[in-house]
Amino acid sequence: MIKINKGKRFQQAVDAVEEFLKKGKGKDQDLTIPESSTVKRMMTGTVAGFKWPQSVSEPVKDGDPHFHHFLLSQTEKPAVCYQAITKKLKVCEEETGSTSIQAADSTAINGSITPTDKKIGFLGLGLMGSGIVSNLIKMGHTVTVWNRTAEKCDLFIQEGARLGRTPAEVVSTCDITFACVSDPKAAKDLVLGPSGVLQGIRPGKCYVDMSTVDADTVTELAQVIVSRGGRFLEAPVSGNQQLSNDGMLVILAAGDRGLYEDCSSCFQAMGKTSFFLGEVGNAAKMMLIVNMVQGSFMATIAEGLTLAQVTGQSQQTLLDILNQGQLASIFLDQKCQNILQGNFKPDFYLKYIQKDLRLAIALGDSVNHPTPMAAAANEVYKRAKALDQSDNDMSAVYRAYIH
Repeated sequence: MIKINKGKRFQQAVDAVEEFLKKGKGKDQDLTIPESSTVKRMMTGTVAGFKWPQSVSEPVKDGDPHFHHFLLSQTEKPAVCYQAITKKLKVCEEETGSTSIQAADSTAINGSITPTDKKIGFLGLGLMGSGIVSNLIKMGHTVTVWNRTAEKCDLFIQEGARLGRTPAEVVSTCDITFACVSDPKAAKDLVLGPSGVLQGIRPGKCYVDMSTVDADTVTELAQVIVSRGGRFLEAPVSGNQQLSNDGMLVILAAGDRGLYEDCSSCFQAMGKTSFFLGEVGNAAKMMLIVNMVQGSFMATIAEGLTLAQVTGQSQQTLLDILNQGQLASIFLDQKCQNILQGNFKPDFYLKYIQKDLRLAIALGDSVNHPTPMAAAANEVYKRAKALDQSDNDMSAVYRAYIH
């Protein structure tokens, strides 16, 4: 029915539509758009940034993120997906003669990923690491896993991964070892500690650190890895647990360019796009800046919702207004829904966004650059941590304003 480049949940939506058609349903069925939902607003073209083409002269953008997000939200409603895809394909076909919807990113691929024949290791199975490893396995990579809490490895062993007893063992038996841990101390301990990565490094062994840390930390790790004849790449990721599960992360890489190329099939399995940023340290800096912007925005969202509440305004109406304007985004909608529903199940831990804000402020200090907005947001997150919100989602910063 449709050629698709990337996105597992998007493909699930397409599969649901195809199954829907096989059952003899389809164009003649009454395809009712659900009431009181983002779906209805998207289908009627009233969400900012999302608009169906009105004529064949209006261009269709491949990889439209709003269109993708709409389908991802509707995997259980094939009739709605069918209507959406049919309308999109009709305009595509009239414009180009093709019924292809393709993702517009640098690592997009057609069909399945061809996994590298290199042995892959992965250290750290937290919110992000778990989704990454699952996708590596699903895409046919040979993976050995290790986690400080060994029980977290069990699920991946069932999926086909091998178990490494120590970080050193994983590195010594694998060609490329990835790591994704919580902070600079954890990243250093993993490499320099007892039975750590450094003990397994030999000439030609490759280490890719995906942790969000400061540039000084990642530079130190690169130096000790290279001093043993190893190859090093930093590759922190932008995204959250859901994007990790979906294989739709954004990867920021720096360091050994050849190793970056060697990681191609792995990055395609775990992400929708990747950027190579040059020398070691650049990816760490960029990642902290990205998360500084995200964390500050989240604090501002929470501040706006609480100000609406205390002044007698409807928080839902505020969200509806924001969704009609230039600030409309998936992030805004999801985090506001978390707050309105009181659901703070972690998708990105509050304690980690506060850590990233702290490191971003330090980065600014190192070059004498002011970061007053980030500093103000950081204080609000520190207040939320004092209220025992560390292990909740970053949207729980809202609670710092209501206590």
